[in-house]
Amino acid sequence: MAIREIIILPDKQLRLVSKPIEKVTAQVRKLADDMLETMYDAPGIGLAAIQVAEPLRLITMDLSKKEGEEKAPRVFINPEILSVSEELSVYEEGCLSIPEYYEEVERPASVRFRYMDLDGKMREEEASDLFATCIQHEIDHLNGVLFVDYLSKLKRDRVLKKFTKAAKRVG
Repeated sequence: MAIREIIILPDKQLRLVSKPIEKVTAQVRKLADDMLETMYDAPGIGLAAIQVAEPLRLITMDLSKKEGEEKAPRVFINPEILSVSEELSVYEEGCLSIPEYYEEVERPASVRFRYMDLDGKMREEEASDLFATCIQHEIDHLNGVLFVDYLSKLKRDRVLKKFTKAAKRVG
């Protein structure tokens, strides 16, 4: 396992649409392991492969945030949302690719989604609360969408400007 570099806004790769994974290989498993290690190190609760510059439809997640709580790593391959609730919920979201920026985002309160697991089996699950928000946030990454895209144009423009300036100072 290895910790990978997380790409940061305004990196254009974050806007790529990720490609489906044909089958679970040793390479896919290694990428999932690296992503989990990277996510824990960051620290974060979710990571899409595109955030480590791999345009593949792969997500890692662990919603066990409490100190001392046993880790509960999850891997979702080719996840897709099948249905969403009419009910909405608001969560304060952040993103490892947009460090130290948080904003409230409104999304469907629950979703039904399908994915392939690391054994290559297709699964369907219902997600609500934080799980629903996180799976939608990460699937958005696979489609080149960032949580700031849900904000008002004014807020979004401010964030993009701030990160573009920061990237110029570093670069």
